[in-house]
Amino acid sequence: MLYREEKLYTMMRILLFLATNLAVLLIASITLSLLGFNGFMAANGVDLDLQQLLVFCAVFGFAGSLFSLFISKWMAKMSTGTEVISQPRTRHEQWLLQTVEELAREAGIKMPEVGIFPAYEANAFATGWNRNDALVAVSQGLLERFSPDEVRAVLAHEIGHVANGDMVTLALIQGVVNTFVMFFARIFGNFVDKVIFKNEEGRGIAFYVATIFAELILGILASMIVMWFSRRREYRADDAGARLAGTRSMIAALQRLQAEQGVPVHMPDSLTAFGINAAKKTTFAGLFMSHPPLEDRIEALRQRG
Repeated sequence: MLYREEKLYTMMRILLFLATNLAVLLIASITLSLLGFNGFMAANGVDLDLQQLLVFCAVFGFAGSLFSLFISKWMAKMSTGTEVISQPRTRHEQWLLQTVEELAREAGIKMPEVGIFPAYEANAFATGWNRNDALVAVSQGLLERFSPDEVRAVLAHEIGHVANGDMVTLALIQGVVNTFVMFFARIFGNFVDKVIFKNEEGRGIAFYVATIFAELILGILASMIVMWFSRRREYRADDAGARLAGTRSMIAALQRLQAEQGVPVHMPDSLTAFGINAAKKTTFAGLFMSHPPLEDRIEALRQRG
């Protein structure tokens, strides 16, 4: 049953991807006309105005990633059911606020919002459009099962993400990747339409089909690049967590997460890269993992001393 649900979920994501690209193409055509960039593609022949095409792709490529960045806190609260602690009601919430405040001060950033989201699995995430306007949240399960030192290490890891500016960095990388995916997909679409199908009367259906197909393939390859950067960034956050909370506590927290790897991780896709824990993947799927294997992260901390 779980396999069937996962397969259905994957199909839905692919369909959503295709629908999104169709919408982007429609909006792109309208925007090109309004902004005067409709000259990037010659009506006849195979020539492209690559400069205008690159500008157009950059606008759309960065617009999506930066928009997601600016609404990231709101989306995180909505998608995870995170309840922000404005006034602590228990001594545990008071301790949580005090710990985050202390870690933020040591890391040289402003106090982020602190929240708890209702999930059994042990996880946490940080998000926000800049290092001085962030949200750090932990799951109820993590608070219930982890020791105070382990929770503090997890919080230090997330504060490390914020202090390192990882949310902004990943959004910029995604913007660059989006730009070149759109750029090369449209070059490929134009080639198929003009050279293979010999269409000399504007853009034909072959252009749209070939462009969507190329965006799908290039988008998958681009995801591998983004996830590689995400895994590198995870080691830096672990290192920051070790500096703020102690190497032993950081290792202990990761070992505790490792012991709970049989527990399914349910985290919205938009937040997976900023959680401390991620679902275990097969070797091939590891290319699309936002996190390195926990054993590799633990070994890196041990070598750090």
